[in-house]
Amino acid sequence: MKKTTIMGILNITPDSFSDGGDYYDNPQKALERAQQMIKEGADSIDIGGESTRPGSESVDAQEELRRVIPVIQILKQHFGNDVLLCIDTWKHDVARETLEAGCGMVNSLGGFIFDEKLAGVVATSGCDFIMYHSTGKPKTMQQGDITYANVIKEISAFFEEQIMLGKKHGVKKEQFIIDPGIGFGKTVEQNIEIIKNLKVLETFKLPIAIGVSRKSFLGMILKDERNIETKPTERLEASLAATAIAVQNGASVVRTHDVWETKKFLTILDKFT
Repeated sequence: MKKTTIMGILNITPDSFSDGGDYYDNPQKALERAQQMIKEGADSIDIGGESTRPGSESVDAQEELRRVIPVIQILKQHFGNDVLLCIDTWKHDVARETLEAGCGMVNSLGGFIFDEKLAGVVATSGCDFIMYHSTGKPKTMQQGDITYANVIKEISAFFEEQIMLGKKHGVKKEQFIIDPGIGFGKTVEQNIEIIKNLKVLETFKLPIAIGVSRKSFLGMILKDERNIETKPTERLEASLAATAIAVQNGASVVRTHDVWETKKFLTILDKFT
């Protein structure tokens, strides 16, 4: 049976769009949430110390480390090597220290475009590396007129460039996992187009990750099509619908806030695909 893997989202921030403040400055509560997600079926835990919601402010590396290191330490003490921990960061020094603390994967906004030194850290560690596409940093990525001549072709070109850059620093192609970055510098229509045409990215012969969980473009569709107003926590069904199309079109790694519901959903979907 096919198995689509699940990454449980654990944000250690005060300002993430859905769970901001829930686990900020509280490693014990973060551990309890991680335990719950693993019990529910998460294959890995994706830990973020800097919000990437549209309009969010960046934080420096020391603040990011202050947030995540205690959480990584307590998770590592509890799970040992039984659970894969992933750090969501684009900063090379945050990646280096969190990998040393026990993470085994890096999930990076923009790949190496915001910090080329990250490539050397990934090469040295040999860790898996998810790169998710973005045209800019969160503070400004959704501002202005967001245009692409061909969004899928431009995302493909981005991945080609990042893989070549990584190889220059010693990163092996098999370390890469590609993510089109739904919601990162894209309009609602562009997000839909990407998910509908995700199969184009299979030409890279690399795992494809997708993150649509609770995102605002789903809320915008519900508002426009059915006049339904939703908070992020009220977008489960919409998230699963978008996930279904993405998985059918090639995604094999799903990032989600709602692990238990996604696990049940993917169990059935994988049986039929």
